[in-house]
Amino acid sequence: MKIHEYQAKELFRKYNIPVPGGGVAFSAAEARQAAENLGSLPVVVKAQIHAGGRGKGGGVKLAQSLDEAQYLADTIIGMNLVTHQTGPAGQPVKKVLVEQGLDIAKELYLSIIPDRATAQHVIMASEAGGMDIEEVAAKTPEKIIKVSVDPLAGLQPYHCREAAFGLNLPPAAVKPFMQLLSGLFKLFVDYDCSLVEINPLVLTADDQVLALDAKVTFDDNALYRHKDILEMRDIDEEDPLEVEASRFNLNYINLDGNVGNMVNGAGLAMATMDIIKLAGAEPANFLDVGGGASAEMVENGFRIILSDPNVKGILINIFGGILRCDVLAEGVVQAAQKVGLNVSVVVRMEGTNVEKGRQILAESGLNLTTAVDLADAAGKVARMVA
Repeated sequence: MKIHEYQAKELFRKYNIPVPGGGVAFSAAEARQAAENLGSLPVVVKAQIHAGGRGKGGGVKLAQSLDEAQYLADTIIGMNLVTHQTGPAGQPVKKVLVEQGLDIAKELYLSIIPDRATAQHVIMASEAGGMDIEEVAAKTPEKIIKVSVDPLAGLQPYHCREAAFGLNLPPAAVKPFMQLLSGLFKLFVDYDCSLVEINPLVLTADDQVLALDAKVTFDDNALYRHKDILEMRDIDEEDPLEVEASRFNLNYINLDGNVGNMVNGAGLAMATMDIIKLAGAEPANFLDVGGGASAEMVENGFRIILSDPNVKGILINIFGGILRCDVLAEGVVQAAQKVGLNVSVVVRMEGTNVEKGRQILAESGLNLTTAVDLADAAGKVARMVA
């Protein structure tokens, strides 16, 4: 789960991570009031969406007066902001963060991520802050410092010193940086984060270090432990179909293709998407109904897939274990009858009660195509949507 920059900075303050003064505004008038509350100019007006690259897309502006802050907020709120992370469709802006301007001497990069390959937490830092870290990693990887931390031993002072010295910080900024990194690491662990990122982390002319930006994402599987974070969820920033799927405990991710998928098991879903591409088509979604899905869950999954206008065909690939093939078949028939079947559907199933499941499909009177194996299923659905 992602949260907005202004929400992330609220968490930063809780962990004594220095951030500029600021306030969120949902209208131009509120933005003017937020700028006035700061008591100094200039101020920065920043669009709040769940995507990076806002500055390049015109979503971050500097205001030299209260009138300009109000005007810029009025311009940004309501705009459809397009960045490299939103895709060409963009994302509508509904609020802005108004922050005090800083006298920036240097922009740095700092983040913490889990490294599953080594079972370590990794601190990543770079002097090349304020730009796309992916580009830095691709073109000048030597500029990125990586400090591994054993999660059982925890963060130690030498980890902080290694990152500080790698950033070539002036002596006066080393101790503040170490305190900031300690707070950031504690936040990362306490809230089961999958990423905390500051880009840029700025060094001011008087050797202060502040988080000019803030990005925090959380492990969805741990959110039951963090009710305060769940309250920060902004479903306006999420895909409507993914939000709908989450209400039925379905694992759904919207993609750009035209073949809808219904599968039980994440590994099987990944393999199914791969073989669809191998057959020459493109998957429209990832949908894992889970091993213990009921007929109702299958019905809801089917309805969500069909609500995507890009879907021209559906491939159902189920291995019946906990989710029996007859239960799947009943769910598919119920969904098709209620929603209306206007696309081609290929069904490949094996496992518990497979013959009964095939009988239910055959006697349904619906236009369903069966397949003998996964390659046959992918080939058939690819030809149907071609």
